[in-house]
Amino acid sequence: MRETIGDAVTGLAGLIDPAHPLERVAGGSIWSEGPLWIPARGCLRWSDIPNNRIREYRPATGEVTEYAGDVEFTNGRTLDRDGSVVQCSHGRRRMERDRDGEVTNIVDGWRGVRLNSPNDVVIAPDGAIWFTDPAYGITEAREGHPGEREYGDHYVFRHDPSTGETLPVVIDVEEPNGLAFSPDGSLFYVADSSSVRKPPGVGNSHIRVYDVQGGRRCKNGRLFAQIEEGVPDGFAVDALGNLWSSSEIGVIVFDADGREIGRVRVPELTGNLCFGGEDGRDLYIAASTSIYRIRTETTDAWAARHAAQQR
Repeated sequence: MRETIGDAVTGLAGLIDPAHPLERVAGGSIWSEGPLWIPARGCLRWSDIPNNRIREYRPATGEVTEYAGDVEFTNGRTLDRDGSVVQCSHGRRRMERDRDGEVTNIVDGWRGVRLNSPNDVVIAPDGAIWFTDPAYGITEAREGHPGEREYGDHYVFRHDPSTGETLPVVIDVEEPNGLAFSPDGSLFYVADSSSVRKPPGVGNSHIRVYDVQGGRRCKNGRLFAQIEEGVPDGFAVDALGNLWSSSEIGVIVFDADGREIGRVRVPELTGNLCFGGEDGRDLYIAASTSIYRIRTETTDAWAARHAAQQR
């Protein structure tokens, strides 16, 4: 499946390749989330959460396959330094590792109680696993299993694989969702998607930014950008420091100072996105039933670092 979508881009001169329009490259999902490019497999992997499965798309052949079923409602994922996939499990209420199909627990609790339902994840410069923990997997019937908020809040956690220590790093976001580091690791961005649970007109969701101190503390939290159309879910930061955020209308791009510089309009509600492709310049967009792709002139902020670590 390849379907071209015309007139999708506003602004973004020098960031989007004008010779390649937005394309729909895969369909057939209910709610697409957690996209991740996996260089070793030459594919995009993502979750179809309500269908409780993980799917893959291979651009070399155009083939879409099911990687795994009955996966306990996985959501966000990222590549670890060793090339394994670290992923969020709504159903198991944990962070877990997928190494060639063998799935194992990383962390499922804090201070003797269970996590809510980990949603999105990044690997920090020191190898620690940072993840958001809203409650969608225990409050939304199609995203997990009914349950209780056992620690009574929604935090962003840092898990240190070398020590096993798990500690909150951000506690002032109502419903933390997407997250990312700046290219140099000094800034940490977190989406607050809480307005999805508020009546219309009662505030808008936003993205916050924090200064990272000592690799393990977030200070000076402040507004980075307001999302007026829908809510920010997942996002990615490129090598230039621009933040590409999902929204109701598609993708909204902000510069490092939080100023909007352009948009990619997508025909479906957008949940998440990532950079990928053979050279890392393809932006893959997970939007409701489909996966879309558009060619860019940049790459993920951490792509070069990941490649060097795996060589």
